[in-house]
Amino acid sequence: MCHTNIAVTLPAGLWPRILFCASFGSAAAALFSIAISQILLGVAIVAFLVCRPRLALPVWFIPLGLFILWTLISYFAAGDLRTGLPQIRKLYVLALLPLVYVSFRGASDFKALAAVWMIAGSAAALRSCWQFADKWLRAARAGQDFYQSYVADRITGFMSHWMTFSSQMMFVFLAALCLLLWGRLERRLRWLALFTLSVTGAALVLGFTRGVWIAAAAACLFLLARWKPWAMLAFPVLLLGVTLAGPESLRSRIASIARPQGELDSNQHRIVSWTTGMKMIQAHPLLGIGPEQVGRQFDSYVPPTFRRPLPEGFYGHLHNIYLQYSAERGIPATLFILAFLLWPAVLWLRAASKLPAGDPAIWALNFGVAAIIGVLVTGIFEHNLGDSEVLSLTLATLAAAAAAQVKNDAPGSTAV
Repeated sequence: MCHTNIAVTLPAGLWPRILFCASFGSAAAALFSIAISQILLGVAIVAFLVCRPRLALPVWFIPLGLFILWTLISYFAAGDLRTGLPQIRKLYVLALLPLVYVSFRGASDFKALAAVWMIAGSAAALRSCWQFADKWLRAARAGQDFYQSYVADRITGFMSHWMTFSSQMMFVFLAALCLLLWGRLERRLRWLALFTLSVTGAALVLGFTRGVWIAAAAACLFLLARWKPWAMLAFPVLLLGVTLAGPESLRSRIASIARPQGELDSNQHRIVSWTTGMKMIQAHPLLGIGPEQVGRQFDSYVPPTFRRPLPEGFYGHLHNIYLQYSAERGIPATLFILAFLLWPAVLWLRAASKLPAGDPAIWALNFGVAAIIGVLVTGIFEHNLGDSEVLSLTLATLAAAAAAQVKNDAPGSTAV
């Protein structure tokens, strides 16, 4: 029920609808414009304050609250309040979690959001394929080695960085796959999901982002095991076929996981980052060195065993969420964020196993767990939750999956 003791000019009954539309729009816009996403998030916050709906949150929200609290403690303990302020401001994005949870009315709302993600994700994937072709032709005309020119300037879709884009493609790919396996789609949505699976899969491959490759593979294996365990046997065959059918540069990128081509493939750069992060954690295990301090203090923690100049790469963060949060905010912060992600995954695995076949919540819960696997595995290789776009997709997925589990679709829900 909407409380109207706050002076507003709109009819009270309209505010709950604004809350839903703004929350939905913020989650959807994360795929193509973080600015639009955050503006809509602000509208949703205002609508929530006007409506003040009953807020009965799942118990696994608690670790996120503890993470926020520990971040604030670390921020004030570090003492450099001005430098650390951007990370405090970024806590604003976390409001998407309760807003989506409280405004979504069940699995059909989540399916509607997934349909929008598939449309936007397919558009981004098609744009990225055009970007890849353009880069290929440019390298050929210039007589350049394509691998050498491409790895440092890859496809980005509508984003500014390939890592963010590849993580987005993983989310959309997994959503489409879950809908195909458990969504019981009508014909037009089935064709959309198949098309999305094809183009986002191509974008994932052409993105050359190895950490996301590994994460997407792990999530897909989980989904296949949940669907038909024998289907897992076909997965390695599919990967082999894609590898053999792809260009030589794709095989070079795969080989670089074990045999990097000098500094180009960033393996040594990550070793320096991770080792330095461990030094930071050893020195400040409880509260870390403070938000936004990892990049500023990086040089003073680099072990003397590494020769200067350091390998080429970005040293503003540690390219690993576990090391990043531990070094920046302390080991407890990392444990809190892990609990926040793993707790619902365990609950949803149990819940999905008990639901009758055809229950609309099954696809949502399986997608929620697959997304968590993707985020956690990608986080080994990159500070993926540091991207507001990826963080927004993660929060929206967790909240929508939770709503699908505990809520029945109300009349007028936006079922697709």
